[in-house]
Amino acid sequence: MQDRGTGVRTEPVNRPNPFDLLATAVILLDGSGKVSFMNGAAENLLGVSAIQFEGQLLSLIAADSQSVDSLLVECQQRLFSVKRQQMTFHLAGRPSTPLDMTVSVLEEPGLLASVELREIDAYQRIDREERQAALMQMNQSLLRNLGHEIKNPLGGIRGAAQLLETELPTRSLREYTQVIVKESDRLLSLVDQMLAPVRRSMSREAVNIHEVLERVRRLVLSEFPTGLTIVRDYDTSLPDILGDLEQLIQLVLNVVRNAAQAMDGQGKIWLKTRATRQVTLHRQRYALALSLSIRDNGPGIPKPLRDEIFYPLVSGNPKGHGLGLTIAQTIVHQHGGVIDCRSESLPAQSTKEAPMAGLNPTELNETGTEFIIVLPIGEPLKPVPSKETF
Repeated sequence: MQDRGTGVRTEPVNRPNPFDLLATAVILLDGSGKVSFMNGAAENLLGVSAIQFEGQLLSLIAADSQSVDSLLVECQQRLFSVKRQQMTFHLAGRPSTPLDMTVSVLEEPGLLASVELREIDAYQRIDREERQAALMQMNQSLLRNLGHEIKNPLGGIRGAAQLLETELPTRSLREYTQVIVKESDRLLSLVDQMLAPVRRSMSREAVNIHEVLERVRRLVLSEFPTGLTIVRDYDTSLPDILGDLEQLIQLVLNVVRNAAQAMDGQGKIWLKTRATRQVTLHRQRYALALSLSIRDNGPGIPKPLRDEIFYPLVSGNPKGHGLGLTIAQTIVHQHGGVIDCRSESLPAQSTKEAPMAGLNPTELNETGTEFIIVLPIGEPLKPVPSKETF
């Protein structure tokens, strides 16, 4: 194509479609109610390609096709401008799923309506992510204040104990001051662990997540040499992520070690990596993200603790200090990601069942705990300027 002003030949620019930058599944219907366009999020949700579905009726994948057809008739008759209701759809590779459907009448030539589809739990997931972000900020503020309030008096206690030790006449009495000094040092070390992710500046470099997982795997297996199996299920085609290598190792180590300790080193842990596309994290859209699953077949997290496991000093392990998951959450959020947990508790008498070797726990509906960590790969997508419309 030749520019008339300069005479220079230019090639047309392929601009991204603004609908493909949306996290919501969007389908545009033509005047006859057939699909004329669907964005990437709709393809992912419905499990069909746009090429296959364009020109088809939306009711083809609806559990109640008559309700969908009736809704489109109302739309053609302009009986509403926007209507929202729940409909059940047949999604590829999944059972029939209820979706939140919003139909908006369009005044564009050749178009009847836009249809937005969301999974019912999408709102709950967004709310959970926002609550996690708020919780992390609260945790950081709490840890800073707590660290300051603990370290100052501990320093005075430790110093006084050392001075007192020089004045005591017998060794047996000096042993008590040594206990004070050692316990003060232990508490100071605990405070330093709490503050480490908050104080340390994060570096960014290209990190291979599988190298991180392998280092953690070797560390944990050396700590629990008998009875523990760590199964790897890696997508080796994943590109590097930008992050802090040491912090990412600490993140994965905290979660994997927690799982091993919860099982007393007797059980299985699965490490699984996959790519996930068109992901929204903290209100930013990414074309590609890493999904890391860390699952065990242990006793699970007790129900009263499931909503509090990321709080500082909350632990289901009597020997734990309750900081591992708080630190893990802080590191995840510093990398722009999210972390979530699913757990099913086993009855007390069932926790010693023999492991089912070589099989994926999800295939057996086996109980346990799974942490899912999603981290962005690359930079967030830039929004398309408002003049670039579909």
